[in-house]
Amino acid sequence: MIDNRNTILAVILSGLVLIGWQYFFNLPQMEKRRAAEQAQSELAKTAQQTDTATTPQGGAAPAPAANTPGAAQPAANGPIVDRETAIASAPRIKIDTPRLTGSISLKGARIDDLSLVQFRETVDPASPAIVLFSPSGTASPYYAEFGWVAGAGSTVKVPDQSTPWQQEGSNSLSPSSPVTLKYDNGDGLTFHRIISIDDRYLFTIKDEVTNVGNAPVTLYPFALISRHGTPKVAGYYILHEGLIGYLGDQGLQEYSYKKIDDAKSVNFKVTNGWLGITDKYWASALLPDTDAQLNARFSSNLVGTVRTYQTDYLKDPQTIAIGGTGSANARLFAGAKEASVVGINFPIGGFGGYNKELNLNHFDLLIDWGWFYFITKPMFLALDFFYHLVGNFGIAILLVTVLVKLLFFPLANKSYASMAKMKSVQPQLAALKERYPDDKVKQQQEMMEIYKKEKINPIAGCLPVALQIPVFFSLYKVLFVTIEMRHAPFFGWIKDLSSPDPTNLFTLFGLFHYDPTQLPLFGHYLALGVWPMIMGVTMWFQMKLNPTPPDPTQQMIFTWMPLIFTFMLAGFPAGLVIYWAWNNTLSVLQQSVIMRRNGVKVELFDNLKATFASKKAT
Repeated sequence: MIDNRNTILAVILSGLVLIGWQYFFNLPQMEKRRAAEQAQSELAKTAQQTDTATTPQGGAAPAPAANTPGAAQPAANGPIVDRETAIASAPRIKIDTPRLTGSISLKGARIDDLSLVQFRETVDPASPAIVLFSPSGTASPYYAEFGWVAGAGSTVKVPDQSTPWQQEGSNSLSPSSPVTLKYDNGDGLTFHRIISIDDRYLFTIKDEVTNVGNAPVTLYPFALISRHGTPKVAGYYILHEGLIGYLGDQGLQEYSYKKIDDAKSVNFKVTNGWLGITDKYWASALLPDTDAQLNARFSSNLVGTVRTYQTDYLKDPQTIAIGGTGSANARLFAGAKEASVVGINFPIGGFGGYNKELNLNHFDLLIDWGWFYFITKPMFLALDFFYHLVGNFGIAILLVTVLVKLLFFPLANKSYASMAKMKSVQPQLAALKERYPDDKVKQQQEMMEIYKKEKINPIAGCLPVALQIPVFFSLYKVLFVTIEMRHAPFFGWIKDLSSPDPTNLFTLFGLFHYDPTQLPLFGHYLALGVWPMIMGVTMWFQMKLNPTPPDPTQQMIFTWMPLIFTFMLAGFPAGLVIYWAWNNTLSVLQQSVIMRRNGVKVELFDNLKATFASKKAT
């Protein structure tokens, strides 16, 4: 029998299977992965310090070795020290901007100490600032390095990671005050480096080398970002964390840490590219000139027990004549992946950011908008627009939900109208069953005639659910990947819309001070906050708006589905649960109005009373 309830059931069960797979299979797998990574991290803490960053080694053109790194050379072995001790071990230039603080080491001229002062580890504004870069010698070294390398077989002395640079002029790097560094190799080459920074997250590096020696020299400009140790990742399949770049005609290249561990090294020869390392909310990226010819590379090396990851590039060689000067420009992005800073490409609206200002090649893809970016980006732009109007992302979610409802109102109106007509012909369908109790074919034929006569679309009932799926996914993606949603409060106890509701029914909402989710076997089922419960009630109301299905199996499924979804969505971001609850409420109101207009009785309260009535009274 063609029944819109079967269609709705098929759609909902499909969604239930997907969510169930995520909850029962994917989440446990991620927990196992996190445990393994934690064990690896503890192992790394006991390992001896290894400075495994390698400067790309040039080769005399046209030698193919121009993009081949030298062998990883461990630094002097020693214990791992805290950041403060490592930072104090070498003279430094202070970095002071509205968004970044830190320092540049005069030993090697590395940018290896950065903190994001506008972002904190927790929702508490007094918690520590997010640390992005850390120097060698710490538990998790992460830094950027720039300079020159000589061709293969050359004995030219160039500065490396241990070279002491001299500071000239300003002793603090700020948006209004660049710094200048100098190094004389004692053999006729003098290196100068000017480092400037904007008020966001962009470093600009200009290198010059002057040759007053007795012979021309050939040097390759290089830049690298190096990260020691495999970092913790969220582990979600909808989010990329690892090495990333948009490399000319080869497009977007994404290598997870596992993938680059297997590949060891991947080389690209490109023009108009950028490359770096991305976390969920933070990233660092090399942004060379868009017309530069690059020998770019992603690599993973294991030295001792420490795994290091590196993105680097070499530019074409420069031959510096006697009395001549060579120069090279480089840029480094190191900071938070704010959409307004990174940029969003979209035909209508969007942000320029660095992507437009620097004429970069799809730098907006540093934020993982996913394959369905044509849905995800508009969702974010709408939320951001309403946020700047009302100042609260939670209210923005409610307003966007109303906007989506209005946008799809004509289609949903037809769907609900068709559902109302189907309810109005239920007595005729019941009569068919009585008239032809043993002839299913005849029942189908007569039923189709009724649908045709009343102009009813039997699959129209699935449209409200189907329309909700892309909106649900896009909002989930935005809440999950955009830093703007991180620690974004709503009202009351919701301090972070991107995290699950922190309240819990099984602690009586804070009366008992224990964490039931840590209980073995079924603990992860015991995370049930207030908003998931509100969502479950609204879904239950939506189910009760329809008559009780005559089929016992359907009746059982429709009875338990709100409870199942309540537990399923309890671990999802609070913003998503709030959206679902609000959407259910609007759907109940919309469907009730349409049913009344079509002369169909709204049976919500009757069904609710029947549910709570005793079997005897029924």
